[in-house]
Amino acid sequence: MPGVDRDRKWEFTASVTEVIHSNRETSVGSVHEYHIEHKIMVPPHVSGTVTQIESGEFTVEDTVCILDSDTHITMLQKWPVRIGRPYAKKLDPTLPLLTGQRIFDSMFPVTKGGTAMIPGGFGTGKTVSEQTLAKWADAQIVVYIGCGERGNEMTDVLTEFPELVDPRTQQPLIERTIMIANTSNMPVAAREASIYTGITMAEYYRDMGYDVALMADSTLGGGSA
Repeated sequence: MPGVDRDRKWEFTASVTEVIHSNRETSVGSVHEYHIEHKIMVPPHVSGTVTQIESGEFTVEDTVCILDSDTHITMLQKWPVRIGRPYAKKLDPTLPLLTGQRIFDSMFPVTKGGTAMIPGGFGTGKTVSEQTLAKWADAQIVVYIGCGERGNEMTDVLTEFPELVDPRTQQPLIERTIMIANTSNMPVAAREASIYTGITMAEYYRDMGYDVALMADSTLGGGSA
């Protein structure tokens, strides 16, 4: 089933005029869902002058903007998950990621844009640590991949996150969280696919300018990254 309802209409607000030149990482408008502003991005490697755009209610497959190259931009953007989304420059990490856990911030600090791994055997608290990071880390979007996890652990996230309140927005934590459920009874090949899918989603929100925390639990079977 599609991840987004193809029949539902969303309120699109245009943010460019006919004279704006569009290029990579440029948004043509926005759509609000909960407290998140989804920026409707011009696809990578696409450029041109806007010839037609309008605000209103549209489905994700309706055209909301047309460029002079006859490129039709919709609110739905497709991207092959095995190809990384392009970027202009990779920046050195300079800001700390505040995890909300003093033990992490003091003993094992992580930077925004950095990478960390939690190794350990079965039952040593890897999943609990990652779920805690997903709850309280200083990020605007959280992509949580349950990669080969037990079904009850994914259920815990689904039942707990809607009940917890994000202290920054005062909204339920589930409203800033994308979950990819790949349980242990699914094919092994699905584990690899789930990682690629989560990374692509995180890159898309990165292109919008958001701080994104990506959790993959657990990529190695006995460890989490």
